[in-house]
Amino acid sequence: MARKLSTIAPDWWDYTTLDDEIIRDAAALTLGDLEQLSRPGFRVVFYDTLEDFYLAEALEYIEAWTQATPDNPVGICGPIGPTEQLPLVARLANALELDLSNTHFWGMDEWLGDDGEAVPTSHPLSFERADRELCFNKITNALPEANLHFPTADTSAYQKSWDGVRCAVMQGGQGDIKHWAFNDPPRREGVYAEAPPSPAEYRTLATRIVELHPITLAQNARTSGGGNITLVPQKAITVGPVETWKAEKVSIWQAGTHDNPFGQRLTAFMISKGLADTAVPMSLLADHPNVQFNYFRGGIGSCSVEMH
Repeated sequence: MARKLSTIAPDWWDYTTLDDEIIRDAAALTLGDLEQLSRPGFRVVFYDTLEDFYLAEALEYIEAWTQATPDNPVGICGPIGPTEQLPLVARLANALELDLSNTHFWGMDEWLGDDGEAVPTSHPLSFERADRELCFNKITNALPEANLHFPTADTSAYQKSWDGVRCAVMQGGQGDIKHWAFNDPPRREGVYAEAPPSPAEYRTLATRIVELHPITLAQNARTSGGGNITLVPQKAITVGPVETWKAEKVSIWQAGTHDNPFGQRLTAFMISKGLADTAVPMSLLADHPNVQFNYFRGGIGSCSVEMH
């Protein structure tokens, strides 16, 4: 039987094309149910305060970097959404006087400009600019510049930087379209007109230029541009599943700011139950051996109907 058309953007795949039973089961999850979704390879963790939440996220940087030696360089791949952890990373690194000479950092993604290149750091929405201003420019004993890796339109150098360096953890947020980084679901066209790509096919994708789902454009306007969607480029460069599966751990951080109560339930439910579907890209992490979902308890919300 043919899958449903998206109720958001009929020319695209997204979570609204899932079977209705999956939607109902996810929406019905209580907070207690979420706490029971952990299984081998997938851990669900809750934090009672935002201070604890963002400190724990920042500590993943420190825990990864303190493992680095000249013979064993170690890095972390980090997101822009959320960003509140980044100044804490710098503060901790300075307070502990860390030697970061053998540490690495990969930015997850960057906007693609109209000229076909990554936007410059002068762009108001530049992710590299945010990483540098919120974190790396604040670290006294800074990482070597050569060890900071930000994706560009020519992705070859970025992809190569993952070879020979151990990625201890890849952090991420979750967007309204249920992506990590900018791994959005694809358009519903061509060979994908009747069904989205298989999980195995999607996992062959490395760092690349992507066209963004309309929901992703709207979300970034809301969270970063004051609602001005004309600021948001329609394409981006994003770390891919290939690099994600090189990370020893994938750690997703949900404070309730980016995705909504339903979305925070849906992806955890699908990963816990092994329901990988590329219309919900985050669900592909069901096949990664070490995934952790981190929730701020106060941001989980409810899926009950309330009129506002």
